[in-house]
Amino acid sequence: MVEAVAESIHFPSEEEKILEFWNQNQCFQQSLKQSKSRPRFSFYDGPPFATGLPHYGHILAGTIKDIVTRFAHQNGFYVERRFGWDCHGLPVEYEIDKALNIKGPEDVAKMGIEEYNRQCRGIVMRYANEWESSVRRMGRWIDFSNDYKTLYPWFMETVWWVFKQLFDKGLVYRGVKVMPFSTACNTPLSNFEAHQNYKDVQDPSVIVTFPLLEDESVSFLAWTTTPWTLPSNLALCVNPELVYVKVRDNSSEKIYILMEARLVALFKSEAEYTILERFPGKTLKGKKYKPLFDYFLKCRESGAFSVVVDGYVRDDDGTGVVHQAPYFGADDFRVCMEYNIIQRDSEPVCPVDSSGFFTSEVTDFAGQYVKEADKLIIKCLKEKERLVNSSTFKHSYPFCWRSDTPLIYKAVPSWFVRVEHMVEKLLENNSKCYWVPEFVREKRFGNWLRDARDWAVSRNRYWGTPIPLWVSEDFQEVVCVGSMSELEELTGTKVTDLHRESIDSLTIPSRCGKAPLRRVSEVFDCWFESGSMPYAQVHYPFENRREFEDAFPADFIAEGIDQTRGWFYTLLVLSTALFGKPPFKNVIVNGLRRAEDEQAQEELPRPLPDRAELWRRRSPEEGVRDVLKDVFLPWFNAYRFLVQNVQRLQKEEKVEFLYDERTVAPSVNIMDQWIQSFTQSLVQFFRDEMGAYRLYTVVPRLVKFVDMLTNWYVRMNRRRLKGESGSEDCVRALETLFSVLFSMCRLMAPFTPFITELMYQNLRHLLEPSSLEQESQSIHYLMLPHVREALIDQRIENAVSQMQSVIELGRVIRDRKTLPIKYPLKEVVVIHQDPEALTEIQSLQTYILEELNVRTLTLSTDKDRYGIRLRAEPDHMVLGKRLKAAFKSVTASIKELKSQELESFQRTGVMVVDGHELHEEDLRLLYTFEQSSGAASRYEAHSDAQVLVLLDVTPDQTMVDEGVAREVINRIQKLRKKGHLVPSDEITVYYDSRPAGAYLQGVIEAHTDFILATIKAPLVPCPLKGSDLELTIVRGAAGGSGSALDAPACAYVNLRVDIKDRQQEGVVLLENPRGDNRLDLEQLKRVCCSVFGLNGPPLSIFHGSTALSSSTDLMSLSGKTLTVASGLRPSVSSSSESLLCPFVNLQLVNGRAAECQSGDLATLLLMNPQGKNLLRFEDLLLETQRVFGLRGRRLSLYTDLQLAHELKPSPLDLLDRKMLYVKLLPTTAQLVHARLHVPSGACIRYRLRDRALRSSKRIRLPGEPGGTSAFRSPEALFTECLKPKTSRNEPQLMLLAALSSCEELWTSSEVHVPLDHAIFSPPEWQTTNSEEHGDEQLLRWCSLTFMGTEELLLDAVASGGNPVSPDVAEKVRTSRGDLQMEKSPEKKLRFPHCLLLISDLSLGISEIYLQLLWVNQKLLDPSPVGADEPSEL
Repeated sequence: MVEAVAESIHFPSEEEKILEFWNQNQCFQQSLKQSKSRPRFSFYDGPPFATGLPHYGHILAGTIKDIVTRFAHQNGFYVERRFGWDCHGLPVEYEIDKALNIKGPEDVAKMGIEEYNRQCRGIVMRYANEWESSVRRMGRWIDFSNDYKTLYPWFMETVWWVFKQLFDKGLVYRGVKVMPFSTACNTPLSNFEAHQNYKDVQDPSVIVTFPLLEDESVSFLAWTTTPWTLPSNLALCVNPELVYVKVRDNSSEKIYILMEARLVALFKSEAEYTILERFPGKTLKGKKYKPLFDYFLKCRESGAFSVVVDGYVRDDDGTGVVHQAPYFGADDFRVCMEYNIIQRDSEPVCPVDSSGFFTSEVTDFAGQYVKEADKLIIKCLKEKERLVNSSTFKHSYPFCWRSDTPLIYKAVPSWFVRVEHMVEKLLENNSKCYWVPEFVREKRFGNWLRDARDWAVSRNRYWGTPIPLWVSEDFQEVVCVGSMSELEELTGTKVTDLHRESIDSLTIPSRCGKAPLRRVSEVFDCWFESGSMPYAQVHYPFENRREFEDAFPADFIAEGIDQTRGWFYTLLVLSTALFGKPPFKNVIVNGLRRAEDEQAQEELPRPLPDRAELWRRRSPEEGVRDVLKDVFLPWFNAYRFLVQNVQRLQKEEKVEFLYDERTVAPSVNIMDQWIQSFTQSLVQFFRDEMGAYRLYTVVPRLVKFVDMLTNWYVRMNRRRLKGESGSEDCVRALETLFSVLFSMCRLMAPFTPFITELMYQNLRHLLEPSSLEQESQSIHYLMLPHVREALIDQRIENAVSQMQSVIELGRVIRDRKTLPIKYPLKEVVVIHQDPEALTEIQSLQTYILEELNVRTLTLSTDKDRYGIRLRAEPDHMVLGKRLKAAFKSVTASIKELKSQELESFQRTGVMVVDGHELHEEDLRLLYTFEQSSGAASRYEAHSDAQVLVLLDVTPDQTMVDEGVAREVINRIQKLRKKGHLVPSDEITVYYDSRPAGAYLQGVIEAHTDFILATIKAPLVPCPLKGSDLELTIVRGAAGGSGSALDAPACAYVNLRVDIKDRQQEGVVLLENPRGDNRLDLEQLKRVCCSVFGLNGPPLSIFHGSTALSSSTDLMSLSGKTLTVASGLRPSVSSSSESLLCPFVNLQLVNGRAAECQSGDLATLLLMNPQGKNLLRFEDLLLETQRVFGLRGRRLSLYTDLQLAHELKPSPLDLLDRKMLYVKLLPTTAQLVHARLHVPSGACIRYRLRDRALRSSKRIRLPGEPGGTSAFRSPEALFTECLKPKTSRNEPQLMLLAALSSCEELWTSSEVHVPLDHAIFSPPEWQTTNSEEHGDEQLLRWCSLTFMGTEELLLDAVASGGNPVSPDVAEKVRTSRGDLQMEKSPEKKLRFPHCLLLISDLSLGISEIYLQLLWVNQKLLDPSPVGADEPSEL
């Protein structure tokens, strides 16, 4: 049986329920079992690091992976989805180094590699639970139980096998190379790692001198942004082909040599220097110079400290003379090797250790970190008079991707995999892959491949897969091991783990008679491991050989665009080297979201959103609200509307609704045919685009379809779906809507797995059981719908598209003229040049008339008949900026354009005016009427490029009356919605129109049949106080006052206590009054303890067998029965949903709830728990006061809404399930108001200007000595009333007496109160209309807490000399304002034109209650307020 659908939905709570459903039924595992025999769709999931929390970047890529793999499964494939973990490498080691304060290799040596790796192993899976929780919460289906980890010995063994294949092919070599080096992590990085984290930085920029040995008066000028490399300088390099000059600095008379094109680096104008000589750079080759420092003078023997030439020197920065530190720059190393200044076997000039500190060779700066030594080096050069210029230079610089510290470039010995020789093969294999977006393949990734360099795969670290090379001391004998069994055979030792602590001590006998071979100390770059993932995750080739070879290459992978220099690259390099083919067939690359600080989102680990479903469409920060409002809620409402009307059909017409696609009769309704055709076109488009992995085209189309379904089909067929055109037509419409929603759920399931599952679990009860697939428990078991081409009718789709254009144009006209759709109009004229299009529009005339609310539709091809012409206005901003001086003449020509010319422009979008080509964005086309036609005053026009719509906007009283009747209907339906009523609920509508017999009353009476036909409920006159029209909706049929109710007005849950031998039943209201005081789980537990008197171990509350959690939406459980237990899951749970305790509902009729409550409907339980705490009749009023927050207010209870029958004392069991009506009785202040004889219904208006302060009025207080008060001004009275009193009522009574006995009222525009505080102005009542609100509005309460400095308020309260206790002060501080106050320079309290009534002020009260007693303007100001003068209440 289909279940009723709640009016509102809390998506996170529903998602949690779906997750529980999937978990209980093992839906993911079942889907894998069901599809085991299908063709295989292989998917690789790149392994993330478990040492960090998941962030939005992971979620974005994970969502894409989930969508595609779900689609593949529902398209008939078996899709294995295994999660993987990258467990080795810098991310783990860096965390340990920080935690243990490890600064370098020496600290690790002291600790020992075994202990260090044990620490690393301990944190590897630190956040595994968070990862699993977040991924599952996203709704992603992936296997965590069958995961792979790069630390598993079998995974590491395959990595060894991969490396041995490369070694055997001659692709592995050891070399010294200048590489990006992380001083924080003490290891080199590969080039692609160095490119992952560039930042703009300010570095020092220096120009220094290198005097010629042959003439020290002449110096070379070299520029650098790394002063720390200058102590290691061994040469200078110039470009052999470019022109250099010898110049004299006119200010210092010094002579320098630099590139002519770079004179601007030193001089601002030609007057600052004199060129002495010009020559090509090659003439400088071999010239000797004086070094900056003498640390490496011994290198002079090999040609150091001389000028070399190379074409890499450029003319766009520096001085054209580049200083060479060969062990700290790749080009420096290459050039110095070519000139034999350094040799491969020579001792390196590299005075920087692995932590970035200068060694003892550089005596002046030994022990200093290189970046921090820059300032000292510059200072030293200045002292030596070798510094010419020092400044800063902003440029982009690489940072370590893990430690976020600056990299340096440093020559280190490393193990390399040859890549440069196979660039062409890499490009060829890349071309075989299908990339989305396509440009990534040729541009970003292709460009990176073209510049690929040999890959440094070794890292001088500890926690990783050891490089399986055993070498002799001279590196002449090398053995590469490819498996654990081979290692056991060579070493004679059983091996179970491959980490360093397990194998570093193993040796292999030399085959050349040398000392035993020992393993090299390096481990693999973790990117080598992730690039080996396709093979290692299945332990290839040691196991699963056939399974791997059948599924390789992968059908699909997906990651962020940053992986073009990461995982995508390493996958392709290894696959090409091993098998000569690409590792994947299809790849989707997502971009990186930018955060507010412009960092890529992938770099920002942030908390994840709770509403995971919304991430299926957009980011939560920018699009959640739009997606919820424009997609999910309309879609959900269409589903709810379907269920409501199916239930109505079954309830009212006894027709059972079951859908069977095989036997359903085709509908002849054109809108049914249109939505079916549109759906099948969508299915075709969906299959084509998803097959091409173009998710970015699919999502907008799906969103558009939701709009078409909800805003067009459902909206335009509501009457049919409600059965107003007969049950047979209703069934056809419901079948159509069901078919479309069911197809949509299956299409959208990969994108929105939660909401589709939610809908399907209910809709499946409306499916003919025999039509269901064998496995149909979950929407995700079902296959995608196939295209039913017979239902596609392009002609109908075109016709509806034409109709939509007409309706949308008509709506624009209504908006422009401010004509609400409720008010009917006489005629809509549609003008189109194509008669066939007009025929299509004619076929949908009924919908156009209803949607535009017009009486007649006129079709025409002749717009001249209506005197219409086009005119154009230029876009002044666009054209003015582009045309400049010609704008004025072109504008004049535009205004002279004829209608025919503009019609041509409307079709083509381009025209030439005065020699300037104009486009659509340059002009605004407007329709105008020729004055002689007479149509100008009757019609309003609007058009698109195809159709012109005219709307008759002339007023007509009968149509205005109908519009007012529609307004009444609108108000009733809004009340229905506010009362959480569904269409099948019986209601009675009471109305009162005042004054009786006026226009509104006549409209209602004249259109009663129309209103009744729409609201389907009795419309009963009822004499209620109020404004022009007051409506009251009561559940149930008319005449049943006091009849039994089905349920409490407030949400509730039944509770059964099941603790040891204690069995009890009761009820807890989840809110009271309705909408107020809603409980969370902890509050619910406290209420349970109070109701049932439970004291003991912590409670657990279960719904069925599911324990409630803090994230459970309690309101969604309203009406359910919960079980209270002491922690253990209850063995038996009841499903009874009827209320377990008697109750009455209360409706507050003539007032508002107080104490920060807003609800006017409440519920009282007459006993709770069952059989206990029976409420007495005499306590009924007290409990009513309490629930509405009206303590101290007098009230009466009635059994009818007309307040004619007051409740008399009677047994409370007779009141069970009855509605009682609460009437507030007048207060003392209202009695004072009556004595002042203020006429009711008067409009209150005051003139604020030119009113002097009357501060001399004396106020007589009865009962005081002498009969006269000491108060000579309102300020004094106010101050006195603020004094603490022994009696709570004393201040109130004192001021009441003053008001009731004073002979003249003081009415100053300002009451100056001796409080150093603020201006108070009650904005809520500044536009009060007493005719609208009646007598009740003449007296309003406001609860006021002074905003600002608490001490000022406390001084005011204590102005009578009495101290204020600390507890009262704290109360005042913690109770903050219901009404906002503004700070005033005058520091006064202003109460414009009102008398003040201070009540309930004592030391025990933390708020000051002010009653604003509004008084008729005639009493305060006899002079009338002019109509043109500003007035204010």
